[in-house]
Amino acid sequence: MTDRRPPVLGTPTPGSLRNLADTLRAENAGAILLLAGAVVALVWANSPWRDAYEALGSAVVGPAALHLDLTVAEWATDGLLAIFFFVVGLELKREMVDGQLRRPSTAIVPILAAVGGMAAPAALYVLVNSLSAGGSLDGWAIPVATDIAFAVAVLAVFGKRLPPALRAFLLTLAVVDDLLGIVVIAVFYAEGLALVWLAASLAAIVLFGVLVRRKTTAWILIPLAVVAWAFMHMSGVHATIAGVILGFTVPALARAGERESRAERLEHVWRPVSAGLAVPVFALFAAGVSMSPAALADAVADPAAQGVALGLVVGKPLGILTATFLLVKFTKANLDASVRWPDLAAVSVVAGVGFTVSLLIGELSFSADSPHSENVKAAILIGSLTSALVGGLLLQWRGRRHVARLSAGAAGGEPDAAV
Repeated sequence: MTDRRPPVLGTPTPGSLRNLADTLRAENAGAILLLAGAVVALVWANSPWRDAYEALGSAVVGPAALHLDLTVAEWATDGLLAIFFFVVGLELKREMVDGQLRRPSTAIVPILAAVGGMAAPAALYVLVNSLSAGGSLDGWAIPVATDIAFAVAVLAVFGKRLPPALRAFLLTLAVVDDLLGIVVIAVFYAEGLALVWLAASLAAIVLFGVLVRRKTTAWILIPLAVVAWAFMHMSGVHATIAGVILGFTVPALARAGERESRAERLEHVWRPVSAGLAVPVFALFAAGVSMSPAALADAVADPAAQGVALGLVVGKPLGILTATFLLVKFTKANLDASVRWPDLAAVSVVAGVGFTVSLLIGELSFSADSPHSENVKAAILIGSLTSALVGGLLLQWRGRRHVARLSAGAAGGEPDAAV
């Protein structure tokens, strides 16, 4: 009897395919630059010139009267990273309007998978730190994030022969994960909320949204966006949230006479700035942790670092797979005919690469003078690298199995349904 249940991982929409193609074109180079920034940070922070590294990151720049007297490292985190979140906002808007997330039947799958992929690592972190002496619950949100640049880059390199539905699933999952991570930052990491400045920021964002629809020149839009960012920073809400909301105001559908939407054009302009400047510079100042034997021993013994590493490597795939399995088990949904559970497991492992947003949440969770600060950064680097390596190997294995299955089918044989 033919199974008529709707597929959990269906064929990507045309909008999703365009989003995926745009992301794949940009994220390979972006991931390389991000990795380069992290490597330079690690080498510099563990070299005889580490004092210069710390002095550069702690140098204060900006007007104190506007509460913008930030260190260089804070400018990288609060300022440059807002560009990254602006691009994320554009990507989210496109996916919601013209991609997988516009259809409730397909949107529910990555949403639930992303929720499971956030709940499980957070629960694992809390469990480890609740049962350990010297643990801290402050870092529960660190392992919940998926780094879309690294994850998609790993998929592009190792998963070329996997079904399109699976590739679209990872991208959509990472996009939803970013959205939920943004919500976590906005809700749980707002300090001393100043409603007047928040209202001023939202007013500037609304004006930006009106003007961007009228194709106003960048000479007006960029200063207005900076003003919205500055007001958001003064409000106590993390300033990067302004970037996300600004991205959401941009139209995601092409209008009459337009070849591409305003969101697509702005994404093409700002993605290279994000991938080539903002994120690598952030990594340069965020990833500089000591990797001496003594420092690594401290990290291994720190419950906060243990919770982060286990959350990324174990909690992420466990949560994604469990949520998807329950969806298939208790609803009328089913996996797409081209996708197998081992394929989904491989992609779920790759989702444990939580570099950029995890480092950001780590900095928000633990101050620089916290005994956990350096340890959780080391755990993020090690956990993300482990997820990337293991996930890449699993993707290669699944790719070979799919090629063998297709070859057997082309030769007239009966492909193994369990492959």
